[in-house]
Amino acid sequence: MRISTATFQNDAVTQMDSLQAAMARTQQDLSTGLSVRTAADNPTGMAQVNQMNVLVSASVQYVTNSNTAQTNLQLEEQALTDASTVMQSANSLAVEANNSALTATQRQNIATQLQQELQSLISIGNRTDSAGNYLFAGFASSTTPFTQSGTNVSYNGANAVVQVQISENQSLSMGDTGATSFMNIPAGNGTFVTSAGAANTGTAAISPGTVQDSSQWVPDTYTLSFTDPTTYQVNDSAGNVVTSGSYKDGDTISFNGAQVTVSGNPAAGDQFTISPAGKQSAFAALSNLITTLNSTTLNNGQLATQISAAIQQINNSITNFSNVSASVGARLNAITTEQSAAATNQTNLTINIGDIVNTDYTKATTQLSTEELALQAAQESYASIAKLSLFQFLQ
Repeated sequence: MRISTATFQNDAVTQMDSLQAAMARTQQDLSTGLSVRTAADNPTGMAQVNQMNVLVSASVQYVTNSNTAQTNLQLEEQALTDASTVMQSANSLAVEANNSALTATQRQNIATQLQQELQSLISIGNRTDSAGNYLFAGFASSTTPFTQSGTNVSYNGANAVVQVQISENQSLSMGDTGATSFMNIPAGNGTFVTSAGAANTGTAAISPGTVQDSSQWVPDTYTLSFTDPTTYQVNDSAGNVVTSGSYKDGDTISFNGAQVTVSGNPAAGDQFTISPAGKQSAFAALSNLITTLNSTTLNNGQLATQISAAIQQINNSITNFSNVSASVGARLNAITTEQSAAATNQTNLTINIGDIVNTDYTKATTQLSTEELALQAAQESYASIAKLSLFQFLQ
């Protein structure tokens, strides 16, 4: 087979151009630190890189979401702690007020202090984040959640909260509504509430009571009445006698799985009501107590009953704040766990991306030396062969 001079030269030049291009690419790999810069460089690898970049972007967004939620939940947690402190102070004042030896003026002085605690509680409920959004307004974050009119405090926020995605498979509430935190708190012992009749003339008071056997409890409104100072009976709402007996100061009266304690001296005709418990707000617990302590018409038995009920409701509020705070703490722990997992995941993805697109300097340096030697050899071979001529063999 004959190889023309032109063919030889074209092949040689093509080979040297290819070697120069390969060497230039290797030099670019070394200078940029990237071995894959376009999809053409490594189609399969670039597809993997694109997919991993999507995962990194999603993970970064999850972390951003979790950081925002974490900040809000920490603010809420502090607010709930402060609300508990206010209610604990109110509890101490209520216990102090539950003393029959106090004068009306002394009780009113305590009521004045409680009024300050009520304002503090409203202020806590209306706290905002750094952007001015109300913590306890739910979706209605620009609406002041709690407003006061006279002795009544109303909730104006939404009954749902913003949910944020903190990982591919987990979302959580970024806060809690004011209804959950401050308003919808079980009244009394959670099953029933007790109260003294407005027409009572004796000094007897009734405790908030307890449920000893819930299987025997029949929800209804019961009336505990005294036919004389030492005899009582309990009637249901239909007038049926549920139980009756004799009474002495401090006795516990049991019926339908429930117990109430009556202390003091009732008068004939005095009545107490045991009715199903509903919901009451932390604000109402303080407002009702303030109204009770400012009253000049209640007798000692009525005062003691209402103050005991207020103490019960204040403690219920503290328990509710604690329960909501525990939920907040669980969410904060979940965020911390997901943030740690996200950091690890992002690190692994970045390493995997780097393994595909980053230059292996040891390999590239060796490859560049090989390519330089190959080009040098090709150039020298071409120079030597190009000198050959048929006339040299005819001499």
